[in-house]
Amino acid sequence: MSRSAPKVAIPQFTTARLERPDGAVIHYEVAGEGPPMVFAHGLGGNHLSWWQSAPVFAQNHKVVVFSHRGFSPSTAPGGLPDPKLYAGDLVALLDALSIPKAVIVGQSMGGWTAVETALAAPERVAGIVMACTSGSFDYDRFGDPGVKAWREAAPKAIAALAARGIHRAAGARMADEQPDLHALYRGIDRLTSGLDKNEVGNRIRVMRTRGAEDAAKIACPALFVIGEEDLLICPRGIELVAGTLPKARTVTVPVSGHSVYFERATLFNATVEGFLAEIGWN
Repeated sequence: MSRSAPKVAIPQFTTARLERPDGAVIHYEVAGEGPPMVFAHGLGGNHLSWWQSAPVFAQNHKVVVFSHRGFSPSTAPGGLPDPKLYAGDLVALLDALSIPKAVIVGQSMGGWTAVETALAAPERVAGIVMACTSGSFDYDRFGDPGVKAWREAAPKAIAALAARGIHRAAGARMADEQPDLHALYRGIDRLTSGLDKNEVGNRIRVMRTRGAEDAAKIACPALFVIGEEDLLICPRGIELVAGTLPKARTVTVPVSGHSVYFERATLFNATVEGFLAEIGWN
């Protein structure tokens, strides 16, 4: 008689809010025990974006997911958030939860949060996972021909996605091969439909000024996960930036676009698990 596998308890997330001095309210959820991990979402998401990763890592870690200020259900004064305040919000969240140090997983826009936190409060960051992002590091400064070619080709490809009604951060492959995931991605994005995300995008791009001098200051281990078909953040550019950090490595995921964590969640989770094992955060 075969024995059934032991049932694993499903992590139960608790919901709370952090009120900031300027009136912003940060929505966050917490589950699990163990070495802490904080997940920072991208421009097209919120705390729900991590539905395929947060419960998995909460089996062995204290997991925190949150919505950046201005992204539903979090709020920002005047309705339009200043991304320069993201890192301060994250440090305040660590303080509120009595977390001395955490691994920060940042996707796309969340990579800005991860980098800026690692620079502003390095003692609070055990490692960073940069998911399809270079954060506030500028890869155009390298003058790389691969980056230049991507810059020329990407706008046409993005326009073609728009013509088909496909979310640019999901990509054609997700829409064609996993239409249910594409629909869910769009649904999560619509939860913050009142926010001017084009302006938020402009604001984070203005912050993309950091170079090798700043990269040298990030002493914690870093993992850069790259989507081979990414149209929003240049894959070659991410490789170039990663090469300037003292303790960074890259993993390129084939047949995947800008949202590897959403499109190839099992592989993404395994890649992050390997990184955590390497740095002893497990």
